[in-house]
Amino acid sequence: MKHWFGALFLAAGITAAAAAQPAPFDTAAIEKAAGAKGTWIAAEGVFKVSMPRTDLSVVAEGVKLTPPMGLTSWASFRKDGGRSIVMGDVVVTEDRVAPAMDAALSGGLEVTALHNHFAGETPRVMFMHVGGMGDALRLADAVGKVFAASKGPAADAAPTNPIDPARSALDPTALDRALGVKGDYANGVYKIVVGRSARMHGETLGSAMGVNTWAAMAGTMDRASVDGDVVMKEAELQPVLKALRKAGIRVVAIHNHMTGEEPRLVFLHYWGIGPAASLAAGVRSALALTSAR
Repeated sequence: MKHWFGALFLAAGITAAAAAQPAPFDTAAIEKAAGAKGTWIAAEGVFKVSMPRTDLSVVAEGVKLTPPMGLTSWASFRKDGGRSIVMGDVVVTEDRVAPAMDAALSGGLEVTALHNHFAGETPRVMFMHVGGMGDALRLADAVGKVFAASKGPAADAAPTNPIDPARSALDPTALDRALGVKGDYANGVYKIVVGRSARMHGETLGSAMGVNTWAAMAGTMDRASVDGDVVMKEAELQPVLKALRKAGIRVVAIHNHMTGEEPRLVFLHYWGIGPAASLAAGVRSALALTSAR
């Protein structure tokens, strides 16, 4: 019995000591840089700042969504030796994805996922996951810029002049040259597919099984649309993101299509409108950064 009580009191003492442990960085400075209030979670050595999206009025299938239901942006900081680590999740409406992503990349953060958490909601809400390592205040400043960009003014309405594949007038030869890949042009859509391979469950999978990068274009050489998917190794994701954003192409999803594959692969979906040659050049710049080419 004595041993049991002794262990209990020892555990209580350790818990109390952990709770009293001060944060290893200036939490007030992190709050100021991030523009959000934080909480010190001593048990895990983490300082977490949160930005509830009280500015949004989101309804999904008649249900009014509030910040505790998942509409809160956050970032958690932890000290690891001489450097700090940050991980976070940012709530963004569709029109603020590109500005928030640009803020993250220019601030030295990595964007590691972009997806939805709800279905049928109005307005459409996306979730962008970020991470980084380095000086805590530098990371907090980058997080603050991302938080601010996610709450910026609504983007201008999209142009109303439609692009219809039935009226496409693209130059496939010029696009072949611009992309450095031979494409197919049929039914008003010019499309390229570049395959690569991976192993999953002991089997080798290739392009026909979905392990490929592709791009589809419609419209005219003066004004076209492009949408597609880039498959890449994890280490290639950040350079590809930067290449596409530099070309003015929007990233609309970052996720996985497989589990347990070798090498680990990430899939990125994109969308853009502009001169066909410029879009093709942007796609080529991203493709060049993957080991598929």
